[in-house]
Amino acid sequence: MIQTVRGTRDLLPEDMPLWHRVEEVAREAFRRYGFREIRTPIFEKTELFARGVGESTDIVHKEMYTFVDRARADSEGESLTLRPENTASVVRAYLQHKMFADKSPGELTRLYYIGPMFRRERPQAGRYRQFYQIGVEVMGSSDDPAIEAEVIEMLSWLLQELKITNTTLLINSVGEPASRASYVETLREALKAQLDKLCADCHHRYETNPLRVFDCKVASCQAVIADLPTITDSLDDASRAHFEQFKAHLDARGLAYTVNPRMVRGLDYYTRTAFEIVGHDGLGAQNTLIGGGRYDGLSETLGGPPTKGFGFAFGLDRMVMALPEAEAQRLRANDAPDVFLVFLGDAARQHTFQVARDLRAAGVSVALEFEDRKMKKAMTAAAKSRARYALIIGDNEVSSGQYGLKNLATGEQESLSLGDIIAKFK
Repeated sequence: MIQTVRGTRDLLPEDMPLWHRVEEVAREAFRRYGFREIRTPIFEKTELFARGVGESTDIVHKEMYTFVDRARADSEGESLTLRPENTASVVRAYLQHKMFADKSPGELTRLYYIGPMFRRERPQAGRYRQFYQIGVEVMGSSDDPAIEAEVIEMLSWLLQELKITNTTLLINSVGEPASRASYVETLREALKAQLDKLCADCHHRYETNPLRVFDCKVASCQAVIADLPTITDSLDDASRAHFEQFKAHLDARGLAYTVNPRMVRGLDYYTRTAFEIVGHDGLGAQNTLIGGGRYDGLSETLGGPPTKGFGFAFGLDRMVMALPEAEAQRLRANDAPDVFLVFLGDAARQHTFQVARDLRAAGVSVALEFEDRKMKKAMTAAAKSRARYALIIGDNEVSSGQYGLKNLATGEQESLSLGDIIAKFK
């Protein structure tokens, strides 16, 4: 029997109410804060991610699904990649469609996306080769740190609405590329004496981009990372001032945070502010719920005009895992049909179809089966449907217009007209 590819999974009906809830709350948060949806292709030219995300990142170095698209049999073909993340794609769309053209100074473009991403990673809890992300991007000519604080305020509302409360906001500044250069050399010197303690991936990072060492989760490497010089101590004056203003805006909004000087995020395009929101319940070692930061300069890297940018993304897989169990049970229960129709006899069967149409027209969720069964088996089917009520229709009910409505949780039953039943569900 053919099964799913390792690292992928089916999202089954019993879990979909949880996914829909996260998406619903995210869309409401974005609506309140003035974001509009954008959808980009799931594959792009490989060059977009190589230039945008960075050749030295783990994503580009070893995780992308890349293939050659041969438009004709005699052509060499173009290198395409299933998107491993969506910021580069959104910025590409922003530039390609000149979303900046009609903007006045300081006016921002606020976009959000929901969709699948693809990375060839080792599967683990909450991490899959095909995974689903929700994210936002704020682009324009302004790098006011109030923009960042407002986005994090939006995330605070989103998490509260999802009843995910046991989280910590971690922040840092990674400075500007120009000032990072001297820090990178300092970091490389510090790592040089510790190379024998680093994993093979960190040896590669040491050669290509030492900052990526901070992304490593290997225990032996963590011991080395703990003693490395931090980028926060090497910030340029402008980045330091920006970071202080950012913290002041968070303070003014009552948003608690912890400065983590060793957090640099895993993408080369970040400048200045970087942040993560980590959870503490049921997520294990991979406990990052949300991550993002500022990426001034990404537009220029992709061939566009100077543009400031800030955004975040979170995986739906992990956010669904973080929902409290009581909330998950409530969402699953609410996804059940309102009523299961039980008919007894051929005449009642035909009448049941009309009752189902009338209930559905009134907005009631109806489930029914088409096989005539004895009462006991019919009620067993009703219970298995997870419906809240069973509506019993026999010859007497058809002639009288009064139907037996049974609460499947309590066992209580009452006799009601169809109009009263519709009013009850409304």
